[in-house]
Amino acid sequence: MYVNFWYPVCVSDELTDKPIRVRILKHDFVAFRDNKGQPALLADTCVHRGGALSGGKCKEDGTVQCPYHGWRFTAEGECTKIPSLGINGKIPARARVDAYPTVDKYGLVFAFLGDLPEAERPPIMPIDEYETDGWRATIQTFDVDYNYERSIENGLDPAHNEYVHSTHGYNGEKEEEYQVNELEPYKNNDWGFGFMHTFDAPPLKNWLMKRFRKEGGKMQAGSGTYGPNHMWTFIHLSEKMHMHQYMFEAPIEEAKTRIFLVNLRNMAITKREWLNKFLDKKIKERNMFVASEDIVVVNKLEPKMTPPTMTKEVLMPHDRVVVQYRGKLKEWEQKGWRLDHMALNELTAKGDVITAIPCPYRRESKAWALDPAPVFDALPEAEPIREAAE
Repeated sequence: MYVNFWYPVCVSDELTDKPIRVRILKHDFVAFRDNKGQPALLADTCVHRGGALSGGKCKEDGTVQCPYHGWRFTAEGECTKIPSLGINGKIPARARVDAYPTVDKYGLVFAFLGDLPEAERPPIMPIDEYETDGWRATIQTFDVDYNYERSIENGLDPAHNEYVHSTHGYNGEKEEEYQVNELEPYKNNDWGFGFMHTFDAPPLKNWLMKRFRKEGGKMQAGSGTYGPNHMWTFIHLSEKMHMHQYMFEAPIEEAKTRIFLVNLRNMAITKREWLNKFLDKKIKERNMFVASEDIVVVNKLEPKMTPPTMTKEVLMPHDRVVVQYRGKLKEWEQKGWRLDHMALNELTAKGDVITAIPCPYRRESKAWALDPAPVFDALPEAEPIREAAE
């Protein structure tokens, strides 16, 4: 798990002026909208006596009020009121909580969980088709009980389709003819790598989807990453009918992940909105059907976490983008961005220590009550990454 990246918090429509608790990177946060309707995310621990701000309420001045003693905090994490001090009481400089940059984008609320200044922050994965003519978006979320890296790497694996997905491959029935064709580099960027490839796909049996692929034949698909937890998957049923999926994953714990799927399609769109909503529902059902096939397999992967070195797995040429993804993770670890989850577990095991993901305001002031979450030390140079077998 890594700091200094953008993480999905919730669906935009679900966030109101009622505080909610969300858990990301093994830390609890409070999310709410201020009096101007802007999203906000703070560490969920009041620095007075440890009250959960998510159990409080939003006030007319745009602050969130702790339910324990009424302390109020702005969207920037500053304490503006300590009722026990009276009207003219002086508020201590350390009476503040970590506050994180937030934004509404693509129907989701994102928060930057880290302390980098704005000019140095990695971007949110772009969705070029969002709100453009000829494309329609749906949003759905679901939780999985495995590590997010295992989830991402599953999406980067073109060979599993033949055996895992009943609508993408032939379940190994045509092994004499089957192989993974050459992966074409696609949408490579400073924050990740991607590919497209052509493969044999069976006809679709679903009453809706078979309208778009009635017969088996060649199909094109591919995936790629944008940072440690953003991934795109493009499925081209034909030259003109495309499904573009964008997944933003929020690691909750080492073995629990919340996935936010923004699905774009340029098909199954009509002039009748009631019918479009019906088709939206069916597209979501299909997405979950496909995801459920992945979940069955990935739930049982061993080890639960990605192996620390390439030598612990026998990798193939089609694992190239998985290897590139792991190389990027190593780069970010050596920048000092990887959470030390073992050290974090030891710190919090006794129940008398709480940490916070450092926010950008920590670069301006040293007056903080909560300790920063432990990360691995930064290294001067990245170690070489062993490539997959040729």
